Amino acid sequence: MKPVCQDWPFVIPSDRNKAIVHQRAYALPESLSSGVSQPENEPAQVWAALTPLLAGQPRVRLSRDAGKTYPLKHERSLTEALPTLPAAVRIFGKDGTCTAIFLDFDSSVAGVDWVEADVRALQTWLHSCGARWIEDYSPNGGRHVYVPLEQRVTFSEARDLVEALGNRHRSLDKTPHQNLLHGCMRTPGSPHKRGGHQELAMSLSTAYDVARRPNSPTIWAAMNADLAREIAAVRAVRLEESFAPDTAEAPPSPHLSRRMSRAMQQMALTGLYDASRYATDSDARQAIITGAAAAGMKLADVERRILQGVWPGLASFYARYAARHRLPSLKRDWDSAIAYLRKNQGSKEGNNSVRISPTSQPNTQPLGAKGNLISSNPETEHRYIRTWRNALRLKEHSYKESRTGLARRMVLRALGEAAHMTASRFVEFGDRSLAVATGLDHTTVGSHLRALRSENDPLVTLVEQGRGTKGDLYMLTIPEDVKAAAEDLSWRKGKIHALRPVFRELGLPAAFVYEALEQAATPLPTMELVYATKLSRTAVTEALEVLAAWKLITRRKDRAWSVVHSTSLRELAEHFGVLEVVAAQLERYRIERILWKEWLSKNVNTVAELLSPGEDYPWEMFEGPPDDWSLSDMAFSRPG
Repeated sequence: MKPVCQDWPFVIPSDRNKAIVHQRAYALPESLSSGVSQPENEPAQVWAALTPLLAGQPRVRLSRDAGKTYPLKHERSLTEALPTLPAAVRIFGKDGTCTAIFLDFDSSVAGVDWVEADVRALQTWLHSCGARWIEDYSPNGGRHVYVPLEQRVTFSEARDLVEALGNRHRSLDKTPHQNLLHGCMRTPGSPHKRGGHQELAMSLSTAYDVARRPNSPTIWAAMNADLAREIAAVRAVRLEESFAPDTAEAPPSPHLSRRMSRAMQQMALTGLYDASRYATDSDARQAIITGAAAAGMKLADVERRILQGVWPGLASFYARYAARHRLPSLKRDWDSAIAYLRKNQGSKEGNNSVRISPTSQPNTQPLGAKGNLISSNPETEHRYIRTWRNALRLKEHSYKESRTGLARRMVLRALGEAAHMTASRFVEFGDRSLAVATGLDHTTVGSHLRALRSENDPLVTLVEQGRGTKGDLYMLTIPEDVKAAAEDLSWRKGKIHALRPVFRELGLPAAFVYEALEQAATPLPTMELVYATKLSRTAVTEALEVLAAWKLITRRKDRAWSVVHSTSLRELAEHFGVLEVVAAQLERYRIERILWKEWLSKNVNTVAELLSPGEDYPWEMFEGPPDDWSLSDMAFSRPG
């Protein structure tokens, strides 16, 4: 069959706000899977011309697993150079708005024929609204339609329109516009996971003309007016749905008396809220502002989070105002929140919503022959721990650069940090506490501890197995084969850190590289980082790219790397949503701890000793007794 010719409408607003429809003929591919693009549509040229105009912000995510995922840690600054890997741009900007509507028609849902039918129906509808669009197609038969907008629209407005269209067209994937933080899509010219690229279904000159002269607010209003009933329907469904954000609270920090609730933080981050509780975006944003004020934040803290893109959800609620009016509007909301809190302060006197932990610090000293604690000098213990850290540096080369090896190195760091926290070489933190500190599952931590203590000349020794609510008691041990060298080495300045929350997203290699730069007296070149971290050059190079992409490090003219101290690790973790993951892990362990104590109260108190593994004992559920004091403070209260 010969290629089918189709008249494509493109609307150009006139000076009198009217539209002149130009009919232009383009040769379309015979089928969506075997089409040939226009000769001038070179992928690199298409990418450079269109992607910067369509992206919600100048950021792009690369896929290193052949297009399966586009993780946040592989996000980079957008450049005109065509990526060598499948690349997807961010749809929404830091202010929670988008400059184009991205419509992804997925051939895996109902097949190529259904995609073609849906796209042609969409084209007819866009034409009826007077809209102009850009279209491309994938090697696997999927199609993307981009509707550029003259004025940016908010996350809520874009989501409503795309969800309404999704109810009309079965093959339309609505998810890119349903996620403010992770909504992204490949643009024309991007490499495809099956080989080839996203191919334009029109000439580049025409597509560029559409991108440079996008659809006016009048056309956007016409699109919404035509979809008014469908938009009302999706809002009604959203009102009926039970929206349950992750509201798990972490144990309070001894350094903080108040903290913004996780529900409010999630609303500020994602722009999603319970429609049955907050009728409008304005109600939701006022709730967030009030929560921030109640948590002891300052107005400057909220402004910084909005301007830096840490809270794009909250920023999207102010996007309805002109840019010059947004901060004054925030100031008015802040004043209203302060007035409300002062008015209600007296009625809630003595009602503290922050949970106080009833537990105390565990014993971290070994028992003597008669059961008495062996006392030690904290200064002496810190000296011993620093020497142990030297031994750790000398022994780390023995751990292979694998997921297991990197995890064991991090478990040892968590033990070292726990020892510094308690001023003792003896550590009685349970597997679950170490799991929070390392980002691992508690069963994985238990297996790593068993392997570490079974090594020849181990760095940790099991002193006493856990009983009841007590965790296993470990002692930091300086191996004999490196003892002399460890004592001769100078102590490294700074703290030893377990896995800080932000590196749950950025990865263990990035954590080790950042640690090396953080503790170095001077900036380090790449090869010195390879030596300091005991990682391969490839792993170090990739970690440096990740850290630099998020402005955690910078490269000087002499090609040496140094830490950017102005970038907050905590605020970046908040932007990634990692604190929500930590809170969920803590909540799960809290429930398991309650169940464990209930089992103990029913069984252990009636017998002289704990039951053996072969008896009626929930070993499968609880591989080790949970601890009464966790390392969660490291995740929620530590500066940076």
